[in-house]
Amino acid sequence: MARLDHTPQTLHITDLIHDGRGVARWPEGHAQASKAVFVSGALPGETVRVQQTARSKQFDEAKTLEVLTASPDRVQPRCPHFGVCAGCVLQHLAEDKQIEAKQRVLLENLQRIGHVTPGSVLPPLRGDSWGYRRKGRLSVRRVEKKDKTLVGFRETDPRFVADLRECHTLVPQIGFKLDALGALVDGLDARRDIPQIEFIAGDAATVLVFRHLQALSDADKTRLATFGTTHGFSMFLQPGGLDSVHPLTADASALSFHLPQWDIELQFRPLDFIQVNAKLNEAMIVRALDLLDVQPGERVLDLFCGLGNFTLPLARVAGEGSVVGVEGDAGLVARARANAQRNGLRNVQFHAADLAQNLAGQPWLKQGFDKLLLDPARAGAQEVLKQLPLKGLKRIVYVSCHPGSLARDAGYLVNEAGWTLRDAGVMDMFPHTAHVESIAVFDPPKKA
Repeated sequence: MARLDHTPQTLHITDLIHDGRGVARWPEGHAQASKAVFVSGALPGETVRVQQTARSKQFDEAKTLEVLTASPDRVQPRCPHFGVCAGCVLQHLAEDKQIEAKQRVLLENLQRIGHVTPGSVLPPLRGDSWGYRRKGRLSVRRVEKKDKTLVGFRETDPRFVADLRECHTLVPQIGFKLDALGALVDGLDARRDIPQIEFIAGDAATVLVFRHLQALSDADKTRLATFGTTHGFSMFLQPGGLDSVHPLTADASALSFHLPQWDIELQFRPLDFIQVNAKLNEAMIVRALDLLDVQPGERVLDLFCGLGNFTLPLARVAGEGSVVGVEGDAGLVARARANAQRNGLRNVQFHAADLAQNLAGQPWLKQGFDKLLLDPARAGAQEVLKQLPLKGLKRIVYVSCHPGSLARDAGYLVNEAGWTLRDAGVMDMFPHTAHVESIAVFDPPKKA
């Protein structure tokens, strides 16, 4: 492998790639002249001094040493750990420009991967941009050289845990307790046996889940319980797989969040999937329901429905119509059913099914629907779309957490199944990160 050239170079940044790094090319006279370079910490229009950090056949990588000519879109990062912690990569870019960059990523993916173009681009949807992240996983590592335990996200070099004092994107009750969490773990007998702490916040309670590789001593359990009481956390333990999660004390608080516009409360468990940005989630549901435009008496299918985040509001507005939610996680399905009952919704059914497998034996697939909502994981919905009886559907609304899989699936719907990509747009679920959440609306083939 060729050695890296650590000689600082001056580059002009022309674009951003999907992960938030600037794009440049090595100048004339360089050994790799005209080769693409992806530069962390640099923005389009800037002239920067860089140092190479990695190389491959297709492109090189570099980090910004100094900004010689700054972009007018550059802002001072709010977090003191920006540039070291990999949790955020766009804090140096003005917020309105961040969402514009994400919109470009979406449209480029649709064109390049799916060979489709939306009829119109929806206005970007935005919610809270700071203190919004109510669910996540923190890495934990005892660092002997520093004589302390670090709790936080990974550094830009993923081999290391960032030494964080604070995080401004996490909900405040977590984001400003990282030092305290590190000190807590450092004082445990099992401080070398706790690799991660998961957190999740409901409207009235915040839970910490401590993964531990060895059984905890009674003294450690007392220390954890005391910390929870002092700081207002419900403490849970995870000695094994997902099924091993249990409360440390008998008085653990129940978790839930409200969707007030539809008078719905969703209860959930500590490791359940929920959308991380509460305000953006509500706005996203409003947009999805508006775009789906459910009419009286219509039947709606909600795939990858989880706890019923979309399903229950859909059931509320469906009136005399009905909604069917399908999800692969049987535990989430059970909790979705309980949420429907708790909220007095009787026009909704839930089914457990692996939507990436053969669905021929699933009775719900043959029931017939008017509208379809999908909210798949990063892998997208290719397998289920190819099995659905699309004929008869009047509209599809697709909520996506990965523009590449949305683009691939849009290509199938438009170029193979004859549908029209009417609208598409981005939603800023994860401000200051390169994550792109989006929504797309498809209309059926026109009748001959």
